[in-house]
Formats: sequence, C-alpha cells, structure tokens
Amino acid sequence: MRLVFAAVLSLPLAACGPTSTPTVKATNATPAEVQAKVAAATGDTDLVRPGRWEGKMTMHDMQMSGLPPEVQQQMTARMSEPHPFTSCVTPEDVKAKRGFFTGAKDSHCTYDHFTMAGGKIDAAMVCRESVGTMKATMAGNYTPDSYHFDMQSTTEAPGAGAAQGPAAQKMTVTIDAKRTGECRGDENGAAAKTKP
Repeated sequence: MRLVFAAVLSLPLAACGPTSTPTVKATNATPAEVQAKVAAATGDTDLVRPGRWEGKMTMHDMQMSGLPPEVQQQMTARMSEPHPFTSCVTPEDVKAKRGFFTGAKDSHCTYDHFTMAGGKIDAAMVCRESVGTMKATMAGNYTPDSYHFDMQSTTEAPGAGAAQGPAAQKMTVTIDAKRTGECRGDENGAAAKTKP
C-alpha cells in the first residue's frame, strides 16, 4: 500500500508567501478535491520557489504486530536514522501547482479533514485498498522555502493480528525540508524533474 508519508514530500507546492495566506478547509474529500480547492484559493500566486529542495525524514517510532521484541528494537534502531532526500521543483511545476499530493487521482483515499491556513496544515486521511486500510494524520507548517511536518500512520491488513496473519503497523515520522538553491540535476528523481 502506498504510504501517505510520501505524499507530504510534495507539500512545498502548496506553500504560500507571507503576503498571501489562503485558507482551505475540506471534509470527507478526495485528494483531487483538496487539490482543486487549494488551486482555487491561491489563484495565480506562485506557491513555492522553484529550485533544489533538501530534507530528511526521521522515523521516531515503528511498531509491527507479530514481531519478537528484539527484532522490533533492531528495526526501530535502524529506521530511526534520518533518511535524506533531494528533489527539483521546476518553474513548470510551480505554475501548474503540480503534485500537491501524490495520488491526487487516487479513488481509494479520502481526507476526513484538511485545513490549510496561516502557514499551517492539519489533515487526516484514510486509504482503503484490497491489501488493507491505512489511516494517517499530518500536521505542520510551511513557507515558500521550507516545511516541517509530523505524521502518524496505522496500516492494518485484513486479518491483522491473527496467528501467522498479516501484520498491523504503526509509524511516527517527522519530515523537514528547505530550498537550498538552483537544481543541479542530481536530485532524487531528477530525470522526472518533479515535486519534492
């Protein structure tokens, strides 16, 4: 199942400058509906500065049912190291407000609520697919040059918790990123020149 945390890497495209802080509120909405509301609220405003974005994703907690405690500790220790990433936001991406959320056409996901106002975003999403259900929350702040988000997710497969059944998983993650200059062409996914 696609992790919603990956979606947040595109959030700089929703950031607004200090002179333009639109408010967007949605409930029981698809990612595409939220993206359309953000585009309508921001109009022709350039929402983010194009260029190279660098950041790190840090996992603070991960729990998976069915794992022995020692294996759980080893996984948590290994995953708690910050994972760096880079991306290139092009002027075309900025103009198109492209990729506000990955999976904007994903019919499996719905926002229970989404609020963007005053440089802050607070949201809760549910994704239901044949392999299981994921619930995620995210809250944080943004500017045209940086963002910080705290996220939590729970994923549960059908039959999770049963003997030798699929595992239920919980994660807590922080993502921080900032614009560091012009694109160099060596960013993660640079060939596609897409969102952070």
